[in-house]
Amino acid sequence: MGNAIQARLDDKSRKRLAVLVRELGLTPSEVVREGLRILEASYVRRKKQGVIGLGKFRSGVPDLGSNKKHLREFGK
Repeated sequence: MGNAIQARLDDKSRKRLAVLVRELGLTPSEVVREGLRILEASYVRRKKQGVIGLGKFRSGVPDLGSNKKHLREFGK
């Protein structure tokens, strides 16, 4: 992917960009980069969701609560 992009902005978006440039004292490129950073932080998940604390107990078996072979005799 190249370092430069082109975007067609409607009038409303162009005005919003101009306001952000003026109010924040940033260049249009900086406003776009910051917007991308904020969107990434809001919507991109960094790591897989899992069971909190899984594998953090004294037994040392990392899949003790999720592997069915370890649960075969549980509760008997």
